[in-house]
Order: sequence, then C-alpha cells, then structure tokens
Amino acid sequence: MRIIVQRVSQASVRVNHEVTGAIGTGILALVGITHSDGMSQVEWMAEKLLKLRIFPDAEGKMNRDVQEVEGGLLIVSQFTLYGSLQKGTRPSFIDAAHPTHAEPLYEALVGALKAKAPKLHVATGRFGAMMSVELVNDGPVTILLER
Repeated sequence: MRIIVQRVSQASVRVNHEVTGAIGTGILALVGITHSDGMSQVEWMAEKLLKLRIFPDAEGKMNRDVQEVEGGLLIVSQFTLYGSLQKGTRPSFIDAAHPTHAEPLYEALVGALKAKAPKLHVATGRFGAMMSVELVNDGPVTILLER
C-alpha cells in the first residue's frame, strides 16, 4: 500500500461537479493498493495516519498529529500510485490491485480511521470514479508512506 500524505489547510474532492468530501486543516491521503495488500497494511496505515506528527506546535516544530489539531482526513483512492514507467512513456498499472481486491481494502481503511478516531471528520472521494481534487498544501508538507 502506498499513501501520499499531504498536510493541507483545506481540501475537497468532486465527482461530476458534486463535492463528495471536504476538510479544512488536516491530511489529504491519496491511497494506492497493490495485489499483496491486506488487513495488516490497512491497520498499519490507519495507525500511522492518525499518529503522524506533521502539524506545528507552539514553537513551529512538527510535533502534533491530526487528532491534536482537531483536523480532518480526506481519503482518496488513487490506483495511479502503482503506475510504472520502466518501459516507454505510457504508464503500466499492472502493479495496481484489481478493484475487486482494492475497494474492500480502501473501505476498510476508511472504516478503521473512523473507528480509531471517532471525533475526527473523515471524508472520502468515490472509489473508481473520475475525481477532481482541490487542495491547499500547507508547508508544503508531502510524505510518501509505503508498507
């Protein structure tokens, strides 16, 4: 599983001009799933997302997590994170999991985040849909998580 984590001051996702998810301060997580991923990756990623100390404390140091800043999480599926350009210039997505494998894991990640942090606003895109994502990257802070 690969997740691009972006600390944002705001982010939203639209499907067919309809906002399906939006947050203010928080984390935009672009989630890619591969064939070998399972529940151990889901649990690890959920814990990591909730405990990442990427928000500034009173001294401006990255010492606070999303729960401490009462932020939100916007979780967006993105199979293109497993795109390969080893050959040619058109990406191959052979390493991306088939939707029948990926969608339940994506939903499990969203469910785990909601269960582990019930006070946080957890918003989503729509799995498999063509989405427009808007964000204001704060910092900028962008981190790649992989498990």
